[in-house]
Amino acid sequence: MPKFLIEANYTAEGVKALIREKPSSRQAVIKETLTSIGGKLEALYYALGQRDVFLVCELPDHVSAAALAMAVSATGLVRTKTIPLLTIEEADRAVSTKVSYRAPGR
Repeated sequence: MPKFLIEANYTAEGVKALIREKPSSRQAVIKETLTSIGGKLEALYYALGQRDVFLVCELPDHVSAAALAMAVSATGLVRTKTIPLLTIEEADRAVSTKVSYRAPGR
């Protein structure tokens, strides 16, 4: 199953709700949400800096990842960035794949 890194930022209203509910309560909700679309939570971290949350998860496909991103963003409380992850084997296949490409102006 493909893996994804999801970066998330809470809006001010989202942070207020997080303070009320506690970050630990979100882990259960995230696990349940991922399970509902055939996915699985691998890791969840809160962070300081440009992003509030990082999570690594498995999802059945890119359509599921898009559906998740849209459902979360539609709440207006969280904005996400979803990054597909490659395994080492997939990266090896990628660098071994011949691509016919011409750079602009060449």
